Amino acid sequence: MKELRPASRFVVPVEKGVAETGRMKFLGVAVALIISATLVAGSATARDDGRYANSPLKPWFDSLRSAKGLCCSDADGSVVSDVDWDSKDGHYRVRLDGQWIDVPDDAVITVPNRAGRTMVWPVKGATGISIRCFLPGSMI
Repeated sequence: MKELRPASRFVVPVEKGVAETGRMKFLGVAVALIISATLVAGSATARDDGRYANSPLKPWFDSLRSAKGLCCSDADGSVVSDVDWDSKDGHYRVRLDGQWIDVPDDAVITVPNRAGRTMVWPVKGATGISIRCFLPGSMI
């Protein structure tokens, strides 16, 4: 049977007289890694997995941009049902993950919609969902 040691043997002195155990250090490092991974995932570059490589609209989707920059491609955008977006007083909003999000004016794509369907390019980060690009549809 192992001998149990008093907890004081595992305490490491830190500046200003504060003590931190090995477990607390591990927890601090784990939290820092999780936060870093979340931020990196939220700002990760767009993916193009080749699903739409043969689509005649691929070059058009790849060229779409809002004032916030390139929207990426059809693989990164999400189609939005007509009941999940609306317009009021010249501004758009879209429902994502059950919540209504106002679309910033600089995220609206102003070129004619060749796809015919409403699409949104959301960016999910540590602070919530923001809209990089929004392509309004016909709403018919």
